Amino acid sequence: MQLDDIFSQLWQQYITDSPEVAKIYQLFVDRGEMVINDHIALRTFDDPRVNVDKLGQFFIDLGYQAKGNYFFKVKKLTAKHYEHKTDPTQPKIFISQLLTQECGTELQTVAKQCIDTLPKTLLSSPELLIAGAHWQPLDYSTYQNLAQASAYAAWLYAFGFRANHFTINVNALKTLGSLQEVNALLLEKGFALNTSGGVIKGSPQDLLEQSATLANTVELTFRQGIKSIPNSYYEFAKRYPDKKGVLYQGFITTSADKIFESTNAK
Repeated sequence: MQLDDIFSQLWQQYITDSPEVAKIYQLFVDRGEMVINDHIALRTFDDPRVNVDKLGQFFIDLGYQAKGNYFFKVKKLTAKHYEHKTDPTQPKIFISQLLTQECGTELQTVAKQCIDTLPKTLLSSPELLIAGAHWQPLDYSTYQNLAQASAYAAWLYAFGFRANHFTINVNALKTLGSLQEVNALLLEKGFALNTSGGVIKGSPQDLLEQSATLANTVELTFRQGIKSIPNSYYEFAKRYPDKKGVLYQGFITTSADKIFESTNAK
């Protein structure tokens, strides 16, 4: 798979199950904006068959390089972000992983069982990035138990390998100059925003401001029937130059920690 194919399929999965995202995207397009992706976020488990380094290698093979490393103590996550070596117009890739050994035995068992269902051919292919929840059928009791232990784990169990969210590059917008203006427009149009840690996470002093919608709900089929659960959200990022005038390209752990909560059950 080529890079454009991966991004296209990730985007189609994303907007198919998140119609609010498609509406927001069109809202900006109708204003004459060319929507640029700041970054795409993926989630995984720390199992070496599918961990951050394994998923990240698919992007490295397509011209990316590893950059920042991040640790989220309370949520039991680590993450890396990747940037394209030669094309700064390509979105950054943010891949996080759940540290299963720091979680309960039930969660560890479920994670292993899910990964055990993945064929070896899929594990070695970039098709893994868009494989979804290969471990069908889903069990709602398992989902609920995971949600009690980790909202992150529950989302990953339900949706599997796919984009958790895309992010609009606010710096590239022509009709809206600040994240405050972006948020005001979204609220005016009736979209709910993640308020955990404040509507805007980060500050110009941090060199990064972020906000996000709350995840829409989607109906999924479980063994016990159709259930409505939180799916995906749209993020917005405004970056600022450092003292050397270079636009900051990393991430702020305390802000990202709150962005993760956009998929928490309401």
